[in-house]
Amino acid sequence: MNRFWCFFFSGAAAIAVLFSAIGPSYGWWFPGASFSPLGAQIDDLFYLILVITSVTFIGVHIVLGYILWQYGSGKPRRASFLHGSHALEVVWSIVPAGVLLFIALYQMDVWARYRVKSNFDPAAVAHPVAEVTARQFEWRIRYPAPGKTLQDKPQPDDLYTVNDLHVPVGKPVLIKLRSEDVLHSFFLPHLRVKQDAVPGLSIPVWFQADKAQVYDLVCAELCGWGHYKMRGQLTAQRAEEYKAYLDELSQTQFDDGVAAKKNDE
Repeated sequence: MNRFWCFFFSGAAAIAVLFSAIGPSYGWWFPGASFSPLGAQIDDLFYLILVITSVTFIGVHIVLGYILWQYGSGKPRRASFLHGSHALEVVWSIVPAGVLLFIALYQMDVWARYRVKSNFDPAAVAHPVAEVTARQFEWRIRYPAPGKTLQDKPQPDDLYTVNDLHVPVGKPVLIKLRSEDVLHSFFLPHLRVKQDAVPGLSIPVWFQADKAQVYDLVCAELCGWGHYKMRGQLTAQRAEEYKAYLDELSQTQFDDGVAAKKNDE
């Protein structure tokens, strides 16, 4: 019984490692592989940090298990006073600092590609696909008219939709992210894109979807009682399908019904 805690902590650590190892095969991990080039880099960075923390976690529990086994036998031992070791204190200060410095430097390229506007694709910056405005509790999307460039100020021929963002597949695209009321968070989990929408700011967000399909678009910021309702979708489609979608949206939005009525007559 005196060694119970040795088995308890060692077993808990082993179970944690086991569940972490089998988690991906049961869908307990990421929502599948990333479908964007930058997302793949973010995944690599995540797994690097995971390996470092896992090795540290296992090492600490091995030492903890050894101490509990060695000194939890119940045999009487005479305690001894140790002032400490300056060498050990230097080591366990420098090593973690070195690891954190390595991670900080290693992630700078990924961070710069995602956050520094000068590293964005020039064509995507020059021609944003849409303005996405978060509000309680939906995503309002404004597209430029087909063949035109999105302006900061809404234009009479702009196109509007709600919770349904369409982009061309296989190329970098940029949106302008805004918030109409409180903090929201634009999150595309399958593309590893997440950016807070801040009231009063227009924030450029770029990404690239490499597979033509429908992706989840959710809010990752608790923004009020209806936060759970802020679920939209991102549809990545071929260029000709994307153009056809905008043409259809324009026709639907500006159809006054007069032509249809004349045809009926």
